[in-house]
Amino acid sequence: MYIYDQRDHTLLGERVDQFKRQTKRFLSGELTEEEFLPLRLQNGLYVQRLAPMLRIAVPYGMLSSLQVRKLAHITRHYDKGYCHVTTRQNIQLNWPRLEDVPEILEELASVSMHAIQTSGNCIRNVTSDAFAGVADDEVADPRPYCELVRQWSTLHPEFAFLPRKFKIAINGTQQDRVAMKFHDIGLQIVDHEQQGLGFEVYVGGGMGRTPVIGQQVRDFLPQQYLLSYLCAIVRTYNRLGRRDNKYKARIKILVKAMGVEKFRTLVEEEWLKIKDSYALLSTDDVEKARSYFTEPKSIKDAASQSESVKPQTSNEDMEVLNPAFSQWLTRNVRAHRNPTYAAVTLSLKPTGVAPGDITADQLDILADLAERYSQGELRTTHEQNVVLADVSRDQLFSLWIEARGAGFATPNIETLTDIVCCPGGDFCALANAKSLPIAESIQKTFDDMDYVYDLGELSLNISGCMNACAHHHVSDIGILGVDKKGEEFYQVMLGGDDGRRKAAIGKVLGPASAREAIPRVVQRILDVFLEHRIANESFAEVYQRIGLSYFKERVYG
Repeated sequence: MYIYDQRDHTLLGERVDQFKRQTKRFLSGELTEEEFLPLRLQNGLYVQRLAPMLRIAVPYGMLSSLQVRKLAHITRHYDKGYCHVTTRQNIQLNWPRLEDVPEILEELASVSMHAIQTSGNCIRNVTSDAFAGVADDEVADPRPYCELVRQWSTLHPEFAFLPRKFKIAINGTQQDRVAMKFHDIGLQIVDHEQQGLGFEVYVGGGMGRTPVIGQQVRDFLPQQYLLSYLCAIVRTYNRLGRRDNKYKARIKILVKAMGVEKFRTLVEEEWLKIKDSYALLSTDDVEKARSYFTEPKSIKDAASQSESVKPQTSNEDMEVLNPAFSQWLTRNVRAHRNPTYAAVTLSLKPTGVAPGDITADQLDILADLAERYSQGELRTTHEQNVVLADVSRDQLFSLWIEARGAGFATPNIETLTDIVCCPGGDFCALANAKSLPIAESIQKTFDDMDYVYDLGELSLNISGCMNACAHHHVSDIGILGVDKKGEEFYQVMLGGDDGRRKAAIGKVLGPASAREAIPRVVQRILDVFLEHRIANESFAEVYQRIGLSYFKERVYG
């Protein structure tokens, strides 16, 4: 678990007091809307369609049960009784009153939480794998490096007003589970035979209006130079990035315009100036950050006793007796690097519930489950679900019983109905169309789970506008809300990939369709997939083999 030291706590307290004064001045008319804008954005506060929206930082998706209970209290007393998990692992409140926001921030600070740099043109919350530290395919735990970047980037005076928002992701596993190549900077941890741990460095990725796959600027960066090299990249972007047009201000546009070779040269030149003097990471620095994320003693003890300990409950027996439990084990439970433990994904995607939404009562239940089954910690995911990362295998059946009672046991992880979806036009002032009703209509249409399971692993993402908060460009089936003369229509894309197989941007299938037609469009796409499928091919494999034309002909022919 990340640990805030006294410096962090002092900083949070000062920021809360500062924003309290700023909000009071705005409400009294001393500050104009234009003057208040950058101040509220620095504290994660947006003005949305119906009410303010507050985005709360969740570093690396990690939350303690104490923090989860605080979120339950806040959503219950300052909002409408629920909150929303975003695709960047943060938490959003959609209905706070502006005058209550300073008090909410004060409550968050009491449990080492905040909303600093969750919006605005700055370095945003660093993201990583929801299974970091427990994944059985991990090169190294990325969270210590995320923490070092957090400490470096938080309120960095040089990078407080960049040309545009800036996002960094660090991946530590062999499979990219963080969409690393779709970030402004993506870092892949590698273990060099001679030089030890370091990073492959990618720049210029992103989604939104102009989706771009990041390009490699370094094949190996020794870990001691992590912060100095990041500084060189951001400094180069800060100096040369466009400020005259916000649609062309992201680093992806800069890299594309000048070419990656030229950009790399400029970064290397800047880096040489600071390489041996700027924030070199010592072994002690890395070890201190690593100490925040140590394996709980009970898991270490379990590892040493794994040969002699026999589970109290036989999951195998229960699988035979209870097919529903068996499906949940298959879909929602994954291997842990300690074979006596498992990582469990609790689904936030039951039909009829907005993907990623959690009620205050459910937050309290999640805190209880985390304490009973996962060392008092849980994690939010990019797919808008929740992970209990350290569950003893002999407690899986008990956990399933409790999770099912709370609505968290839908066995649909990485299937068609595990939909990733932004709040869309129901809440967001930027949205062109609603996305939540589309998600619900698809879930209701495809309610036969045997059919859904037969489709295999398949991602479907829905964004309400070109900002692509739901990452529709990089899913097997992506749906984008568009406005046509004041009416809501939806454009479909196929063949995207966030990097788990091979990073790819989806291609537009054809003209946008009306809302009521979308379930039928999805059904026709799936019909083509099943007709052309060989053996147990995935949707991605079939699409790559046959291309777009067969799908387009079926939908529009």
